[in-house]
Amino acid sequence: MNIRRYYVPNAIIFITQVVDRRTPIFREEQYLDLLRTILHNVKVLHPFVMVGYVFLYDHFHLLIRPTGASNFSDIMHSLKPNFTKEYKELIGVSGSMRFWQKGFWDHVIRDEVDFQRHLDYIHYNPVHHGLVEKPEEWLHSSYRHWQARNAYPPKWGWSLPASLADYDWDPSESDQ
Repeated sequence: MNIRRYYVPNAIIFITQVVDRRTPIFREEQYLDLLRTILHNVKVLHPFVMVGYVFLYDHFHLLIRPTGASNFSDIMHSLKPNFTKEYKELIGVSGSMRFWQKGFWDHVIRDEVDFQRHLDYIHYNPVHHGLVEKPEEWLHSSYRHWQARNAYPPKWGWSLPASLADYDWDPSESDQ
């Protein structure tokens, strides 16, 4: 069965992209900086609003709202090969190389509850993976931005948030 992507104008989209074989490449700050640079460049070509994000060592989650004629597939299909090309140049590899798992996982945000749950998921993810004890300790997410906007109370995420108590953790991060 060929499942097609579902596009909704002005929708916020939750995206998960995983590195091939879950290689923890983004432990290296230079590769994380490259990812940020490529995302910025893609944003110029395919405009979108970055609503939320978290970059972990072997995958990332985004909450984005494409604008204008952009859609999330165009964004991802620009991001992945451009990152891979620049990464290969950095490490001196020529020829083909698979950097990302095939495809990516997407979810159209349906309502405010769905939005908050996915934003919480993004911000709690480093805690869930045992990388930090508190969301504010992880430097590679939008948590501090949202905390400054009073979207989270003090000590949020120091234990499992109620919004995620029954969450089926990481179904989108399995090998694709």
